[in-house]
Amino acid sequence: MVVAMAAFSVEDMLVKAITQTLPIAQILIIFGALGMLFFMLCAAIRKERVFHPAIKERALIFRSTCEIAARLFFTLALATTSLSSTSAILQATPLVVMVGAVFFFNEKVGYRRWLAAIIGFVGVLLIIRPGAESFEPASLFAVLATLGFAGRDLGTRAAPDGLSSVQLGVYGFLMLLIAGLVAWVGNAQWNPLTLMQALHLLLIAVVGVAAYLALTSAMRCGEIALVSPFRYTRLLFALLLGALVFSEVPDFLMLLGCVLIVASGIFSLRRGAKRTPQAETS
Repeated sequence: MVVAMAAFSVEDMLVKAITQTLPIAQILIIFGALGMLFFMLCAAIRKERVFHPAIKERALIFRSTCEIAARLFFTLALATTSLSSTSAILQATPLVVMVGAVFFFNEKVGYRRWLAAIIGFVGVLLIIRPGAESFEPASLFAVLATLGFAGRDLGTRAAPDGLSSVQLGVYGFLMLLIAGLVAWVGNAQWNPLTLMQALHLLLIAVVGVAAYLALTSAMRCGEIALVSPFRYTRLLFALLLGALVFSEVPDFLMLLGCVLIVASGIFSLRRGAKRTPQAETS
């Protein structure tokens, strides 16, 4: 899980860097196509159907729609705001999933986890600071991305059994490609690639696929209750890369917000693990 989070952070850093020279639509389309082709090849080797009949299910359509929005808004956030703040806000996704599960799946959540969710959302407010002079409207892209990723996770929970991790990889990168097409409609620009830009995009795809494979391995091989809290190491890697690569220096309120989000998220995961029997991931 730690390797996966480190790889995702490197992927985010590489995406943010190349948004300075290439249109977001072009980045998403190429990244999505490369990742999708890799998992399609894996599906062919494993003799699995690339397009499973379950993709027509309402839950998967909802999941796909949310992922398109999440990928688009997350890339916009990376391009227009700091890597540190974008990654910090994203850490609130499990809390949003918990709240969503109450309304969509009638899950029972005790007052301690509700309190943890409120504290986590206060942490998000400390980072974006609406109404303050330092408020960046573009930081709302990260909030929208968080809602999108939470919707994707809720859709995954409701999805029918039978879909392999390879098939989900195909669909995930396909949604990345579609998000790029949506962005391209808004700004139909396509730049010729230099050799360095092509290698940069290839590296993004390699790191992104490696991150996905490491995450899948962690969720399959480890106990979910023990493994899941290590997702928050992504924030540590993001803060480090933000400082080293983009000279980002988080202020006190942002660091406090990060602490609140991570602490409330880990507490909520632990409380949820005690109340819910562990299930193996498919």
